[in-house]
Amino acid sequence: MSSNTAILLAALVSLTISGALGVWLIPFLHKLKYGQTILEIGPKWHKNKQGTPTMGGFMFIAGVLAATAACALTLALADRAPENDYGMVLSARLFAGLLMALGFSLIGFADDYVKVAKKRNLGLTARQKLAVQFVVAGLYLWALYAAGDRSTILIVPFLGQFDFGVFYWPLSVLGVVYFVNSVNLTDGLDGLAGSVTMMAALGFLAVSSLLGIVPMQIFSAALAGGCLGFLIWNFYPAKVFMGDTGSMFLGGCVVALAFGCGMPALLALVGIIYIIESLSVILQVISFKTTGKRIFKMSPIHHHFEMSGYSEVQIVAAFTLVTAVGCVLAVVSIFYL
Repeated sequence: MSSNTAILLAALVSLTISGALGVWLIPFLHKLKYGQTILEIGPKWHKNKQGTPTMGGFMFIAGVLAATAACALTLALADRAPENDYGMVLSARLFAGLLMALGFSLIGFADDYVKVAKKRNLGLTARQKLAVQFVVAGLYLWALYAAGDRSTILIVPFLGQFDFGVFYWPLSVLGVVYFVNSVNLTDGLDGLAGSVTMMAALGFLAVSSLLGIVPMQIFSAALAGGCLGFLIWNFYPAKVFMGDTGSMFLGGCVVALAFGCGMPALLALVGIIYIIESLSVILQVISFKTTGKRIFKMSPIHHHFEMSGYSEVQIVAAFTLVTAVGCVLAVVSIFYL
């Protein structure tokens, strides 16, 4: 099997699994009464989403994991060995990345379970989630280091290379946790996190193709396919939500793709929407605590646009387009390495 075939197959398998699982999983979640609880402080028109099944992220988690692992292993074991020999570093970047994403997903699942079991919107405490998230991020980076991925040089798009020395690792841990939570904050409208992440995955597919990193091509293709399969059920009006189970998995995947390409700073371009979402929350909190005034009508910023009269579909389309522009810039930056 050629690498191009493996990449296409990864996308199709992930798409099929993710989309097909909705036929079974959504009625099952209804039966368990695992419905979303909507916050009173949220937009009033979101109240009609009360009870919509959550934890639907299992659909694309199954698709992405199965497709990536199967296609990558099949290609690695193919007879055309030297060109398919990933080596320790690339193998670690791929499989440690998948395990990291799964680890974050388990944290999200615990949070979702507390929400649905106690019928309240707040799950685990912030301290509980952060503590375990730092452990998962630390273990991921340790796995890369143990496999030989020990460079402390950060390639910043269009600006050059900067060696952070020993500070690279703690800053990377902080960056991973920050970014995963940023993706989690983006999951607030029907189809938003799925659409933005699908575009981000396509961006990393282009980047990894230019760099010739086949394992990341397979991973990004599977992620894009899984998101598309999920959007069949999650696009407005959503029949299922991904929950923290899914959004934290997506965050882990996007981070793993950036580190897998050896360019984590690309997250600033590919993940521009995630960053804007989290910064809107940070700025809102700082402004309210220091001046008593709010910058936005509501944060994260997608709710601000909602309350300004834009529809969910319009916001999703605009945010996905902004992500596409960020991805184009990320691809262009590769030519300036």
